[in-house]
Amino acid sequence: MIRGIPVTDAASTVDELTAQREHAMTDHAALVALGLKLDLTRGKPSPRQLDLAEELLDWHGAAVSEDGTDLRNYGGLQGLPELRAIFSADLQVPVEQLLAAGNSSLELMHDALVFALLGVVPGGERRWVDEPEIAFLCPVPGYDRHFALSERLGVKMIPVPMTADGPDMDVVERLVAEDPRVKGIWCVPKYSNPDGTVYAEQTVRRLASMPTAAPDFRIFWDNAYAVHHLTDESVQIADLLALCAGHGNPDRPFIFGSTSKITFAGGGVAFFGSSPANIVWWLASTAKRSIGPDKINQLRHVRFLRDADGLHEHMRRHAALIRPKFDAVEKVLSAELGGTGLASWTSPAGGYFISLQVPEGCAREVVAKAKQAGIALTPAGATHPYGNDPADCLIRIAPTYPELPEVEAAIAGLAVCVRLVGTEKLLRDHQG
Repeated sequence: MIRGIPVTDAASTVDELTAQREHAMTDHAALVALGLKLDLTRGKPSPRQLDLAEELLDWHGAAVSEDGTDLRNYGGLQGLPELRAIFSADLQVPVEQLLAAGNSSLELMHDALVFALLGVVPGGERRWVDEPEIAFLCPVPGYDRHFALSERLGVKMIPVPMTADGPDMDVVERLVAEDPRVKGIWCVPKYSNPDGTVYAEQTVRRLASMPTAAPDFRIFWDNAYAVHHLTDESVQIADLLALCAGHGNPDRPFIFGSTSKITFAGGGVAFFGSSPANIVWWLASTAKRSIGPDKINQLRHVRFLRDADGLHEHMRRHAALIRPKFDAVEKVLSAELGGTGLASWTSPAGGYFISLQVPEGCAREVVAKAKQAGIALTPAGATHPYGNDPADCLIRIAPTYPELPEVEAAIAGLAVCVRLVGTEKLLRDHQG
């Protein structure tokens, strides 16, 4: 979670702050003069990580599944059972309730929204498009693509604060109980994007059991980082699907996952899991837009990963490549900003991102100063619906793609920008 470094005035006089600002301005000018070209914008696997799955390209053999099905032909909307079995335990969905389809979970989340807009979900009274307005709860900070998808399809977004245990459940429970417009909530329950939060068991239980004004309320459970550990400890979360069923809400969860950061982004496999009724509904909906998934690609993944143990060993190799980059971010930020009162940051145990918090009103200016120095960052505000972070204080760091020396250089440069913008704010506050 975010380290407890308060944003306070570390200097006692205007003269001292002025001297610090002048020093920071000199450092920033020198940084700009370096002509850097560094990119920390998106959480992408590095080329070295992609090389780990190179065997997928060497695949050959008969395109036949374990049960003898010819995978070159039509059909098989549910995807290969043998591939679903590999991911079933980690996604916490029984094989028979898990589908393997498409090449990205974002595609399936898009489809889930469209299917709900244009058709009646189990337990619903009418199509979502026929409602006067529908809304989703959006824990913040959160995943910008969830927000972009909601905005694109006309779903009103209601921000909900994140806590160390996940979304603030007092707020969530109140909103879903009193407002029938609220049809869903976006969740990244393990190593959440961008702050690395892992949902506590009690949070998952409350999500599963809470009363909702909308009978067709859905939890969009984007378990994108189910196996993306950065340490030897495999963090576990409570089983949402089982808890929902146990509390009489079996149709509540829509569970998503993919291999986008496991094998090849855009060349992998995505997963959808839910109740038996939701699976029937999904298959009936998707049959109208698809003749079936790429079963040959699924077979490639089965032969490459082999089983759940093979998947876990493959992910340990990923962690060995990216953990040093997260360690480097921690080391540089601690050395350059630790104790200054100008920043705090997360130290996640998994996932792909680090969340940097700067003084209120400074994030956009820090990103702009970094851009001047050739350091590309995710736009400030991307962690909030409609690109609006009311406090203008959060910046998402994505350290996985660049090589380690580039990560170190980019974070050192970012620290210069934070010192400059943060010191200028302290000086203004002193003088104002």
